[in-house]
Amino acid sequence: MTAPDQIRNFSIIAHIDHGKSTIADRLIQVCGGLTDREMTDQVLDNMDIERERGITIKAQTVRLNYKAEDGKDYVLNLMDTPGHVDFGYEVSRSLSACEGSLLVVDASQGVEAQTLANVYQAVEADHEIVPVLNKIDLPAAEPERVQAQIEEVIGLPADDAIQASAKTGAGISDILEAVVKKMPPPVGDVKAPLTALLVDSWYDAYLGVMTLVRVKHGQIRKGMKIRMMGTGATHVVERVGVFSPKPTPVDELGPGEIGFINAGVKTVSDARVGDTITEERRPCEAPLEGFKPSVPVVFCGLFPVDTNDFSGLREALEKLSLNDASFSFEAETSAALGFGFRCGFLGLLHMEVIRDRLEREFNLDLISTAPSVVYQMTLTDGTQFNLHNPADMPEVTRISEIEEPWIKATIMTPDEYLGAVLTLCTERRGEQLDLTYAGNRAMAVYRLPLNEVVFDFYDRLKSVTRGYASFDYAIDEYRLGELVKVSILVNGDPVDALSMIVHREQAEHRGRAICVRLKDLVPRQMFKVALQAAIGGKVIARETISALRKDVTAKCYGGDISRKKKLLEKQKEGKKKMRQFGKVDIPQNAFFEALKMGDS
Repeated sequence: MTAPDQIRNFSIIAHIDHGKSTIADRLIQVCGGLTDREMTDQVLDNMDIERERGITIKAQTVRLNYKAEDGKDYVLNLMDTPGHVDFGYEVSRSLSACEGSLLVVDASQGVEAQTLANVYQAVEADHEIVPVLNKIDLPAAEPERVQAQIEEVIGLPADDAIQASAKTGAGISDILEAVVKKMPPPVGDVKAPLTALLVDSWYDAYLGVMTLVRVKHGQIRKGMKIRMMGTGATHVVERVGVFSPKPTPVDELGPGEIGFINAGVKTVSDARVGDTITEERRPCEAPLEGFKPSVPVVFCGLFPVDTNDFSGLREALEKLSLNDASFSFEAETSAALGFGFRCGFLGLLHMEVIRDRLEREFNLDLISTAPSVVYQMTLTDGTQFNLHNPADMPEVTRISEIEEPWIKATIMTPDEYLGAVLTLCTERRGEQLDLTYAGNRAMAVYRLPLNEVVFDFYDRLKSVTRGYASFDYAIDEYRLGELVKVSILVNGDPVDALSMIVHREQAEHRGRAICVRLKDLVPRQMFKVALQAAIGGKVIARETISALRKDVTAKCYGGDISRKKKLLEKQKEGKKKMRQFGKVDIPQNAFFEALKMGDS
């Protein structure tokens, strides 16, 4: 067990692609956590999907041993956090387990929207923040300008900001010294009853449920009987260890230490993130303040392609929700798609990542419905309820009013793209609240309806600004809106999965765009297929997929023209019959692709 004054717990926070994971790699290398042979790029991003997309999704912990310049030995617990707004809950959980943060800012890009959001979270968690200017080896790096920007936009003193390059390894030793000298050690009483925060939990196929804990007081060791204060479940600790970054067993964890335990937890509900772990015989007086529960903002239905996979999907969702506490689900049924689940996410990227993980890690074939947000409905008889699924919207005559969620968005963009950004926000019914400048970067604050953002706002923002804009948002309030339900009909049959709620002014444009997309995605049949968008009984847009044509006259060679006519008439009759009974199978990728309307 290490003395608390020799421990430093810190996380790395930054905007997307500012080099958090690469700095973590260099720190692991310098401290000898892995040999050069074992080292890979982004060693803490161990999911396939993280490596493919080049983003961090799960916050990862690693324990490093460091000998400082003053000759003392220190234990550093480093947490690498995600930078994307959809994984902000991972960041808030990591910050609550640490006392300090390294704020990494790209020396060429400067302060971005997510940099601000993460700094505010660190300040709320009462962290000591050490600014680091990364990528100083780039020709476009302007450390002095970015230092001034940190002071101006964030309000942090940046005179002694560490200049580093994670790629070349410059400045890494300065970062380690700053962590040891500037960040406070954890405080805790080893003789007090055990009090530990459950920071994260995940499912391991061989070991069952693994739990990451941060010990505040007391100590946790093998054979100890522990109790989860939130759920009241009791377990015996079977294994205690730390990640260095490989799982390494240790005898015990003391105050201020971060490590993992295996305690034979069988059910997912017993290891709730944010719970307090204490000793069964000598419990602590009060539980620790956990984490604010995350509020899902985007909902979509997930249905198995094969209905026999329903129980497998439920099991997979339970295991994933253990690993990702910001994701919620409940069972639902659909006329077109059968049994499935209505799932809540923190954003569109979060939704895509969860869907990808279900398909890869659990070998499931899934159909996902159109993403939607939560509307507050008031009916004419005065009843109020929350509407998660557009397919459940009551008849128009029964609705008194509908309220939709609005967000407060912060967009940072280089000056030359400002016009395009303002146009995009205005198109999406946005209201400008503020516009300020920091150097040649503009910061626009807008109020926007969330249902305009969940479809393709982020993709459009990136395309109109050549990828230079950054975007961050927080839920603001609910407001009355003139909203209607647009149903999509394929050959006269409504497709639940594609129905959506939109503002009346944009209904026709949105309906037409989906019909045009579907025309390319639905395969041609032997008969004509009508694609329609409708509000109630009124069709507002239509596209027709023309029929495939078989050459029935191929076997006619010579002879009278009436023979050919007879065959063509026969084919015509057959197609009429087919159109009456013909069923159109929509390929599963069409559901998700149809919603990416791009620049339509």
